[in-house]
Amino acid sequence: MFDIDRWDEIFETIRKNKLRTFLTGLSVASGIFILVILLGIGEGMRNGIAREFEQDASNLIFVWPGVTSKEYKGLNPGRRIQFKNEDYNRILLEYSDKLDKTSSTYQVWSNVVSYGKESGGYRMDGVFPDYQYLENMSLTTGRFININDVQNTEKSIVIGNQVRNDLFKQEDPIGKYVELAGINFKVVGVFTDPGGEREEARVVIPITTAQKAFGGSNNIGRLYLTLKPEENFDKAVAASTAFSEDLNGLLRERHTVAPDDTRAININNTLENAKRFFTLMDMIKHFFWGVGICTIIAGVVGVSNIMLIIVKERTREIGVRKALGAQPLSIIAMILHESIFVTAIAGFLGLIFSLALLEFVGPLIETQYIYNPTVNFTVAINTVLILVIAGALAGFFPAWRAARIKPIIALRDE
Repeated sequence: MFDIDRWDEIFETIRKNKLRTFLTGLSVASGIFILVILLGIGEGMRNGIAREFEQDASNLIFVWPGVTSKEYKGLNPGRRIQFKNEDYNRILLEYSDKLDKTSSTYQVWSNVVSYGKESGGYRMDGVFPDYQYLENMSLTTGRFININDVQNTEKSIVIGNQVRNDLFKQEDPIGKYVELAGINFKVVGVFTDPGGEREEARVVIPITTAQKAFGGSNNIGRLYLTLKPEENFDKAVAASTAFSEDLNGLLRERHTVAPDDTRAININNTLENAKRFFTLMDMIKHFFWGVGICTIIAGVVGVSNIMLIIVKERTREIGVRKALGAQPLSIIAMILHESIFVTAIAGFLGLIFSLALLEFVGPLIETQYIYNPTVNFTVAINTVLILVIAGALAGFFPAWRAARIKPIIALRDE
């Protein structure tokens, strides 16, 4: 604990050196301020990326066909690949021990859906029941497509929340019939999607019904697959990567695609993407730590320099104190008190202002890739405590120098 006399001495020293002390404190405060703001932005970027991946299943493998770009086995480039039901069934048979949720889809991008006097153009997806989990859909009312709908080619339809608002207004749509391509479908459910209104402006029907009603035959557009959970994230990424490579080889073989043709079969692995993004976020976060720490070090060096100047200016005072019997430890403590006081006050001021800025301005800067920019309070407090320790170390060397001054030399100092 400081006694009253010690506080008076510190404030008197600060008053005499107020400009230098202010600039030094400003440097320290700005270091903490910049570090906390950068860490907050880094965390916001990480949250934003995580939110983007949460829109679908976390370990989703998404496959869609393209156009060949190379000649292979007598087949010319420019050949459009068309997935079939047989491809989907072969994948289920080949990887039954690895797969968790699966669905193929047949899509028609613009359909007129009407109810009474209301109508609108919406995308139609023919799907299997697992599609709800693969796309992370949430039902607000009713049910999703089930296996009975698929097996019996039922005319059941699940509509997005935006479709419900457009066609039904305040009316309950469950059990009502809408007209899709001249065919009446019974509404069995309403869903919401993390993707927002764009993803909710669509309707979902059984894939068998979609293929039969829209001339799809046994054609499918896309494949959605997830694997069974692994023990940890790294193992899940490794298993997902290996599966993607095997799946790529299987589909290339079935559709006679050159091994080095990168445009014919397209596979998007969300776990691989997530790992790349999170690795990038960690690198950015480490960079932010580096920038903030360098700024803090600059402030600590400033504290050390100001303490050296103070020791120089108080040489005669220190000589008098030692002549009157002051011990070296008391001289060191006198200088350390001032050093710790400057760094502690400046550090906490920088912390308070930065946390306040994140609290009030953070929600205003949220974008697609920055969400909830915050800093763990424990990390922030520990940073300030480390700063105070650094301030003590910065003040120790000037204090040690002051303690070694001989009284006779100090009293002669001008």
